[in-house]
Amino acid sequence: MKIAIVGATGLVGGEMLKVLAESQLPVTEIIAVASAKSVGQKVRYKDQELTVVSVEDAIAARPAIAIFSAGGSTSLALAPEFAKAGITVIDNSSAWRMSPDHQLIVPEINAHTLTAADKIIANPNCSTIQMVVALNPLYKKYGIKRIVVSTYQSVTGTGKKAVDQLNNERAGTEGEKAYPHPIDLNLIPHIDSFLDNGYTKEEMKMVNETKKIMGDDNIKVTATTVRVPVIGGHSEAVNVEFERDYDLDEVRQLLSTTEGVVLQDDVKNNVYPMPLFSKGRNEVFVGRLRRDDTQPNTLNMWIVADNLRKGAATNAVQIAEYLLKNNLV
Repeated sequence: MKIAIVGATGLVGGEMLKVLAESQLPVTEIIAVASAKSVGQKVRYKDQELTVVSVEDAIAARPAIAIFSAGGSTSLALAPEFAKAGITVIDNSSAWRMSPDHQLIVPEINAHTLTAADKIIANPNCSTIQMVVALNPLYKKYGIKRIVVSTYQSVTGTGKKAVDQLNNERAGTEGEKAYPHPIDLNLIPHIDSFLDNGYTKEEMKMVNETKKIMGDDNIKVTATTVRVPVIGGHSEAVNVEFERDYDLDEVRQLLSTTEGVVLQDDVKNNVYPMPLFSKGRNEVFVGRLRRDDTQPNTLNMWIVADNLRKGAATNAVQIAEYLLKNNLV
């Protein structure tokens, strides 16, 4: 069972190596892949040092699965090359997510739709993943009419350059900038580029990907995404209007028994999800559950997850586990 990690030298690639090391996949060989300038570098996997190889060498090694975290343009150019060689690609970029010919998968929700013919599988946006994992059991029970979400997204979602900017600003040193404004002691309501409708690409990803993953184009979604000076995870304030009324105790019961969800909802004892404590965890944390009294059938909730884990690496590895378990690779 060979697995290639394309983009192994990046933040998400590094996290993928950690998650693979913790997984139950019967991995016999990890192939670390990156751009030509990174070939020959070393990356850690368990107690080993792996030497980064070229794309050509990775394809020649014929891994069963290649997990990509190397950006959209790289995925568009190279994922088909891996697929032509019979290698199943799980891609973490936005390149294939909204393609009608490719699956957009959160294993807890729609992995059952995968087939052996799916050679390029899209991993959703990090902020979308954690939201739909928490909402899916409620959607199945009550139906969803509308979602209003505001995100508070970690600088790790931008990458190492953004983490360096935050740390440099806190240390009072000059350095390369990932953002057009300071991030320390600040919030930036601008993730990805702005579109003609006034929303950012990140906001529209949440709108469109939610509908595709849930398989329901009738769900109305509106989003505001914000970068915050946090390292650890993304947080979301979600206001969800259901088709039918709900019982708050039943909502808590549904969430507490959902795989991959941890309910932290004891405000009397100051228990609620926080990004600092989601770091390094694979679960989605949910709390601050309360009825919205301004309109019927509406719930407020707070959702937190490590964006490098469930928002990227963990979800991709879970897709790989499903493929193997069901003999689809």
